[in-house]
Amino acid sequence: MEEKFLDVDKEIMEGKPFALLAYISILCFVPLFLKKDNRFAFFHAKQGLVLFIGEVLTAILSVIPFFGLIIKFLGIALFSILSAVGIIQVLMGQYWKMPYVYPIAEKINI
Repeated sequence: MEEKFLDVDKEIMEGKPFALLAYISILCFVPLFLKKDNRFAFFHAKQGLVLFIGEVLTAILSVIPFFGLIIKFLGIALFSILSAVGIIQVLMGQYWKMPYVYPIAEKINI
């Protein structure tokens, strides 16, 4: 039983640097392609991908006159906070399911 926990701890420790990259915008693709075999890194990479897609959509919508500024401000604030919390959870070695983001990330098959 203890050996199983050691394997999980090892997987988390090996995946942490890549999982951190997952929450830094376009760098989410690094763990998606290089660490598919590490469940911890891949879990966070899929959530990071959803955040990145949200950032791109926010950038596209920000060109709308007047409302674009509001969308841009709210988008930057939201995605920055979610990324920061994601990074904190990675550093703590947690599999944190982001509200609204995780259900979308779970459906991604890469």
